[in-house]
Amino acid sequence: MATCIHTSRLETPQTDSKHNDHPCNYLKYCSQSFNDFVLSNPLSQKCIQTSKKDPIFDKKSKPHEEQDEDLLWLKMKKEARLDIQQEPVLTKYYSDSVMMHNSLESALAHHLSVKLSMSSLPSSTLKDIFSSAISSDEEIIQAVKEDLIAVKQRDPACMSHVHCFLNFKGFLACQAHRVSHKLWSNGRKTLALVIQSRVSEVFAVDIHPGAKIGKGILLDHATGVVVGETAVIGDNVSILHNVTLGGTGKVSGDRHPKIGNGVLIGAGTCVLGNVGIGDAAKIGAGSVVLKDVPARSTVVGNPAKLIRRKENPNKMDKVPALIMDHTSHIECQFSDYVI
Repeated sequence: MATCIHTSRLETPQTDSKHNDHPCNYLKYCSQSFNDFVLSNPLSQKCIQTSKKDPIFDKKSKPHEEQDEDLLWLKMKKEARLDIQQEPVLTKYYSDSVMMHNSLESALAHHLSVKLSMSSLPSSTLKDIFSSAISSDEEIIQAVKEDLIAVKQRDPACMSHVHCFLNFKGFLACQAHRVSHKLWSNGRKTLALVIQSRVSEVFAVDIHPGAKIGKGILLDHATGVVVGETAVIGDNVSILHNVTLGGTGKVSGDRHPKIGNGVLIGAGTCVLGNVGIGDAAKIGAGSVVLKDVPARSTVVGNPAKLIRRKENPNKMDKVPALIMDHTSHIECQFSDYVI
């Protein structure tokens, strides 16, 4: 059986009132359900249903670091100036990628076009495509902002928002997918598939343009992530490298996983088939999941088994994707959750 990743990213969360800005308090950020994302064949209620009174899914609350987009962009420019002061050799790179642009969407369209261009598909053509798709869609702009904030807060290796924007291929692959998904949804499937192919070649992330992805997404390291056509990923989800959200190979139609809000999926995990992963669930590294996972539970292993906590056998009190805790379940007991 594969073991879960050991990580020193976060110490045991503290509950003292002095630490109200800890990511644990992002619990309120997740929405109550992801039913709006489901394409067909709704998931079993035991898997995705959460109580409307559940404090970890309080829609009235807002993330503690919610920022106006223009303020975030100004902050990124300030970070860029500091980087230029430290490394003058990067002046032109930062100028072309950040400083010369008057908005986040303009800079993103330029940066993606440079990254994904090739001789037969020049950056000027791609820039027009990306700019048109991003600037005309407020949902994409908001998702880009929330993805930036998510990476900065959850990944200790991320030094700044501009560092994520320029260098984190998981973030860039996710934003390119948002554009390809819009093209796919508008009937421009050939162009959407070309962008998917380029993203796979450049970033080693293969997300079908038909897949639906929420906001506040962290693709950590991202290498080897594969997401199938009918997959659905909710809000505030964290996914590590070499994760596959795929089909079983024997069915067509709606055949890929549906991932709820606040889910943490460890490295090397395979979730196969049209199964549902409930809100705030955690999947340990190297697991193979072939059936529904209840909300706020932990599964690990091949085949995946449900871990029961002695003090609370069914539910966790924190959103795993936000605290990035991969190992808190180690002292718990396995149940007879057998495929």
